[in-house]
Amino acid sequence: MGIKMRIGFDNDKYLKIQSEHIKERISQFGDKLYLEFGGKLFDDYHASRVLPGFAPDSKLQMLMQLSDVAEIVIVISAADIEKNKVRGDLGITYDVDVVRLIGEFEKKGLYVGSVAITQYTGQKSADAFKKKLENLDIPVYILYSIDGYPNNVSHIVSDEGYGKNDYIKTTRPLVVITAPGPGSGKMATCLSQLYHEQKRGVRAGYAKFETFPIWNIPLKHPVNLAYEAATADLNDVNMIDPFHLEAYGETTVNYNRDVEIFPVLEAMFERIFGECPYKSPTDMGVNMAGNCIIDDEVCQEASRQEIIRRYYQAKAGLVDGSKKEDEVFKLELLMKQAHITPQDRKVVSAALNRAEQTGAPAAAMELPDGKIITGKTSDLLGSSAALLLNALKELAGISHETHILSPAAIEPIQILKTAYLGSRNPRLHTDEILIALSSSTALNPAAQKAMEQIPNLKGCQVHTSVMLSQVDIQTFKRLGIQLTCEPIYEHKSILHNA
Repeated sequence: MGIKMRIGFDNDKYLKIQSEHIKERISQFGDKLYLEFGGKLFDDYHASRVLPGFAPDSKLQMLMQLSDVAEIVIVISAADIEKNKVRGDLGITYDVDVVRLIGEFEKKGLYVGSVAITQYTGQKSADAFKKKLENLDIPVYILYSIDGYPNNVSHIVSDEGYGKNDYIKTTRPLVVITAPGPGSGKMATCLSQLYHEQKRGVRAGYAKFETFPIWNIPLKHPVNLAYEAATADLNDVNMIDPFHLEAYGETTVNYNRDVEIFPVLEAMFERIFGECPYKSPTDMGVNMAGNCIIDDEVCQEASRQEIIRRYYQAKAGLVDGSKKEDEVFKLELLMKQAHITPQDRKVVSAALNRAEQTGAPAAAMELPDGKIITGKTSDLLGSSAALLLNALKELAGISHETHILSPAAIEPIQILKTAYLGSRNPRLHTDEILIALSSSTALNPAAQKAMEQIPNLKGCQVHTSVMLSQVDIQTFKRLGIQLTCEPIYEHKSILHNA
């Protein structure tokens, strides 16, 4: 089959013009630029879902093109170390992530100069972390919590404010300031460095690199709305940059936090340099993603789908207690703005119709060519496992009458589950069905053909009529399938015994 997803974004062009644009910005400031790097450097799956063609590690690839002039400073807040803050997507604490990031960057040939611990007020856990890093030969600098931050500008930009912070020694023209997550103190680190550089007679610059919102596409463009959907828990709102409009008569998009903080930044720059090099928050940015959209309709549709997926995630989170009602309301509002309903996700009505026909949980998948495949619950298989088998048959061109798994391959696994492992549910989960399939390949050529189609499931859409167990959710994730579920449990025991 090998049907390719439609592409809406030119990744090669992006790598080229983005790195050139950053080099240009370095040269504007006496060859020293502190670049605040927002969002994820690795694994930016949000960007690759809403801009089909954008590679999840695009930003990293772009930095690698600048590796000879760049050094990285990783920033972590002492308050986050203290409360063991966890990265939701990876399930690891921020301090563990810092060590992971250092390893990952160095593997790619990028130079990590140091780690900065911000918002320090004498936390013991921060001291212990500093010691740990120094034992690994990583230089660590301390930036203190400053009274009156960010509004008391005259105190912040003084020897008692930024002046108390350690000066981070850097050796390259481009200093990339990154962090495990938001609120780590990236901007404060950049500004503290500008203050210290100025005192040393160096006129360094500051710029901000974030992929979203994209400043040069409309405010209510689905790509920008999808970013609001992704940050619904933070209550970020995209808005027209009023400073840019006033300075240049040009409408650009920024988000509320950057717009709100700009007057403060402007005052800080004026105090450090005597003038502000920027007229607006948009001016500070260097993001060129908007110039690399090659098929706007593809990106619009992908973004509309992302908003619906986020809505379903929030609804499911409401049921399991991980999300709040406000988040769901915000996503409903964003769907109205994008003029979409859950039914605009094709697999939703297909799964619900099949569940209604069979009176049991059902699942539906949209294949790369747009064809919809469904799976129903049977004595042997759960609906998700049946769906996977049906989809692999379809992709391999195997008739649906052909059994690629014999009951003889399934029954021993069922006996193992119920008689020996204490499960009440004899039906096979998605991971068990894939193992059963792989163990059948030696004797059954059709099973082999189906197995070979697994890579083609990547990027497919799935909806199920009930919430799934963690095992099934993880399997779909590993296969690269984008899953949504109706926010209802099949039965209460799912909580206890999947």
